[in-house]
Amino acid sequence: MDSKQVAELGTYYLFQNYGREALCFSHGRGEHLWDLEGNEYTDYVAGIAVNCLGHAHPELVRAISEQAARLIHVSNLYQVQEQADLGEALASIAPSSLGRSLFCNSGAEANEAALKLAVKHTGRDKVIACRNSFHGRTSATLSVTGQERYQKGFEALLSRNVEFVGFNSVEEVKSKLNGNTAAVIVEPVQGEGGVIPAEREYFRTVRDLCTDTGALMIVDEVQTGMGRTGKWFGFQHFGVVPDIISLAKALGGGVPIGAIMASPEVAKSFTPGTHGTTFGGNPLVCAAANAVIRTLRKEGLVERAAETGERWMGELRSIASHRPEVAEVRGLGLMIGVEMGDMAKEFQRFALGKRLLVNVSAGKVVRLVPPLLISEAAIAKLNAAMREFLK
Repeated sequence: MDSKQVAELGTYYLFQNYGREALCFSHGRGEHLWDLEGNEYTDYVAGIAVNCLGHAHPELVRAISEQAARLIHVSNLYQVQEQADLGEALASIAPSSLGRSLFCNSGAEANEAALKLAVKHTGRDKVIACRNSFHGRTSATLSVTGQERYQKGFEALLSRNVEFVGFNSVEEVKSKLNGNTAAVIVEPVQGEGGVIPAEREYFRTVRDLCTDTGALMIVDEVQTGMGRTGKWFGFQHFGVVPDIISLAKALGGGVPIGAIMASPEVAKSFTPGTHGTTFGGNPLVCAAANAVIRTLRKEGLVERAAETGERWMGELRSIASHRPEVAEVRGLGLMIGVEMGDMAKEFQRFALGKRLLVNVSAGKVVRLVPPLLISEAAIAKLNAAMREFLK
């Protein structure tokens, strides 16, 4: 079966809710993917910031294979050793006040749990979120997603207890946050919103206001966590510690796992029966996540993301200098956005023609979120393509 035949089969048997390329990959290795026809591609999307170790990393493959041969799933009716190990591993890379973890299956589920925990802990009913944000597609997370295009058609399911403020608007968040606020949810970098980093003053203001009013600060680390920005967590760039963080994407290196982390005091608001999940934190996904953390440490990939990302953004700015098509090159670590307006999608098609896989967010920003082990050769390929396109 070739890629075209797979696409035709999917047309008959699958929901058509994705705008898919007519591409089907058979296998990958590192930063490379091969389609069913045997063509090789360089991957700068990494499953949308998921495959932090690239494809088929031997440490991750070994961990998944060995665990699958022992035990895949038992449920949270029992103790799960791999889950406890992962909780310890996460506590070792997070601030000491974020020492408790709860596992689920995705970023949306993690944010849903974070919102439920904040409301349960504070006994309050108002949530503040940012315009242009993205937190998921479940009812609660869609309610705090500040983009109408995602909410359209689902208004009947959306919470009326959410107020939106401008991202990086210090004055607006000051005017809205008060004693009725259960939580403020914010991203260190708005990924789906166009790779827009938060400003230090804004993050610090949210932290201070939450402390003063008794609201909880939730930081959505679904896309920014696990080394993507050059630190283990994106909030570490701003000199604050939130009350709750959500994780997913890169945490499992490709297997579906989400998590929230909080202090013991906040975590105890979830008593038995108040929240749960059948698959969350099963032995297989936790073994994978433990392997991801070990490998990120062993190979120094968090530090490498910081150094490589800063240098790469400098190279892209140099290539784009004096080119009016490029409004800005921005980001943190290996989460890079090149704002190009309508030309972003044109570049995506151009790059695909050279078998380079890039993504466009917010309709106008080329988003580069490659594996954290991306090679210098792959970076040079993308730079050459951008240079050629702009000429």
